[in-house]
Amino acid sequence: MTIRRLVFGSALALALSAGAALAQVPLARVEAAVAAETPKVVAWRRDLHANPELGFSETRTAALVAEHLRALGLEVRTGVGRTGVVGVLRGGLPGRTVALRADMDALPVLEATGLPFASTATGTYMGNTVPVAHACGHDAHIAMLMGAAEVLAGMKADIAGTVVFIFQPAEEGAPPGEPKGGAALMIEDGALRDPRPDAIFGLHVVPGRAGTVFYRPRGFMAASDRVDIVLHGRQTHGAWPWKGVDVIAASADIVQTINSLTARTIDPTTTPTVFTIATLDAGVRYNIIPDTATLSGTLRTFDIAQRDDLVRRARTAIGNVAENYGATAEFNVRQNAALVFNNEELSAWLAPVLTEAAGEGNVNPATPPTTVAEDFSYLSQEVPGVFYHLGATPDGVDPATAAPNHSPGFDVNEKVLPLGVKTHVLSALRFLERP
Repeated sequence: MTIRRLVFGSALALALSAGAALAQVPLARVEAAVAAETPKVVAWRRDLHANPELGFSETRTAALVAEHLRALGLEVRTGVGRTGVVGVLRGGLPGRTVALRADMDALPVLEATGLPFASTATGTYMGNTVPVAHACGHDAHIAMLMGAAEVLAGMKADIAGTVVFIFQPAEEGAPPGEPKGGAALMIEDGALRDPRPDAIFGLHVVPGRAGTVFYRPRGFMAASDRVDIVLHGRQTHGAWPWKGVDVIAASADIVQTINSLTARTIDPTTTPTVFTIATLDAGVRYNIIPDTATLSGTLRTFDIAQRDDLVRRARTAIGNVAENYGATAEFNVRQNAALVFNNEELSAWLAPVLTEAAGEGNVNPATPPTTVAEDFSYLSQEVPGVFYHLGATPDGVDPATAAPNHSPGFDVNEKVLPLGVKTHVLSALRFLERP
């Protein structure tokens, strides 16, 4: 645990335990306000779904968000981290500051949901025109946070403190050629300054029984590294492989070596680890062994020391495989997202708040960790935070077999949209209502 986390944890524990609580906004009032906003939230979600934009190209989305926040009377900053938007709602009573975050970018995916508002949009990715779709659910995230902003703005006079709404671009990682993704750039541009939040909360729709909320303290979502390998050999005729240096055969051995490193040297019961090679680009003709092969993949880890050791051993092993074939290897690793670390004290405090929103039996505050990643991690490195998942599988579909995030068939059950608004609203209100 870092010194920063120890300081945050101690300060937060004192803040959550000292003194008498302020008067609470009644749950019935919150629920009535959320119900009134639900038709708007659904309409926003469908509009955003039909008009997705890739990372750092969310100009239409950002304009829609900024216009909405200004109409509510919030202080609004645009262009934060390229296309990010920050709205500040100052309550009628003095108090602390809490932040709520949603991500805005879509993915280069061809949608296959069959929805009447399915995306037909295209964008530019790696120099190519590609289909674009909200295949990760960020359209729902934006709509739910817009709804939460409207609900909370309607309660401004009774809010003891300040709520910061962060609408972030490029959560899916920095586009090719960009050094940093959206969370890191928003932090650099002052998203967490003036005012500085005392805590931050975020959510993500995922496959799961609609209306359930789940998360865990400490390590919840994996750190994500991008891995790039370039092999250099010597081109030759496919009928005379001994006259060249075969990077195709070397590539195959490298994939198997990486699979063996994780499967045979790491205990999966103590630290989940995934190391996947997902692309292999080599050659132009069936009977020519090329001189170069490029591989790329992802590494997901929950332990920094173990991750560093695995990277070291992978670098050595890949170099050895290449040398065995007479080839050379370039091995590069770049972090896409840090470990999503949920503050322990804040996680424990949040469980009854989420239960207030979702109902008894619908909240699991000790779910297993997940190897998908989120750059909310950078925000919660700066201030104490909790990130939680919202089950959103369509009715009649088994969550275990539902289309996952990032797939062409991924869809969000719109019945969960009011719950997402409510969890945002209550996490902000109840935090500010603490002594």
